[in-house]
Amino acid sequence: MFEISISDSERGRVNVEELEKDIGKFLSILSFNESFSLNFISDDEIRELNKEYRNKDEATDVLTFRLDDDDSFPNPEGEEKDAGDIFISIDSVMRNAGQFNVDPSEELRRVTLHGLLHLMGYDHATNDFASEKMLIRQEEILKSLC
Repeated sequence: MFEISISDSERGRVNVEELEKDIGKFLSILSFNESFSLNFISDDEIRELNKEYRNKDEATDVLTFRLDDDDSFPNPEGEEKDAGDIFISIDSVMRNAGQFNVDPSEELRRVTLHGLLHLMGYDHATNDFASEKMLIRQEEILKSLC
């Protein structure tokens, strides 16, 4: 269903077993059953992706790339649809955790869920947690798991 990839520079910085449990809970709550990859990379690596695909020459915490298959590429019955790829910068997660005064594992859960919501087609124009439906949904899910 999902594949986790950790770049060599980020090995040892992610508790994969704990994160897999959290992802399982997210997928159940969201009724999401498409396959995807989750990739943990450095700030330098995510900055390059952000520059190449979004024309933003800066690091960010999470980037999501959806694969929007159309009807011309049928999905055989019983096979999982590939939703796309999520890239997370562990450097940014650690920085965010310090800035927001939360445990790094909590921030990792937040950005992972954020990426999943983007894979499902959710989007937001701002980072206003009081008005953006996607961010409100994200925080509701996180609170439900506490």
